[in-house]
Amino acid sequence: MKKTINFGSYFEQLRQEQGLTLRMFCKKASCDPANISRMERGLIPPPKGREILEKYAVALNLVEGSDEWYQFFDLAAADQGIVPSDIMADQELVKVLPVFFRTLRGQKPTKAEMVKLAEKIRNGIK
Repeated sequence: MKKTINFGSYFEQLRQEQGLTLRMFCKKASCDPANISRMERGLIPPPKGREILEKYAVALNLVEGSDEWYQFFDLAAADQGIVPSDIMADQELVKVLPVFFRTLRGQKPTKAEMVKLAEKIRNGIK
């Protein structure tokens, strides 16, 4: 059975791939080992503040704009039950999110809604 990935397990995986012990990471990122341990085990949610998440991402040597960078921030948002802030900042994309959510639920959007969503996806892939 495939294990569901969440922010804490992804964070731990990244840390270990960098060869960082918990204490080494915490020293590098100036953070509390107890809190990072709890977060990795899913006992507490990831930080809500973008600044703290960015500090952690930099300490994990994530390259801004890389797949790992987006995965890191997307999983943090998902664990908090929110849509990532960069998505919410795009007003055109926000307009088509209801269509996307309905599609994920298996509900049938209108043809016009699907065309608009497909166009937004096409334009974002440049």
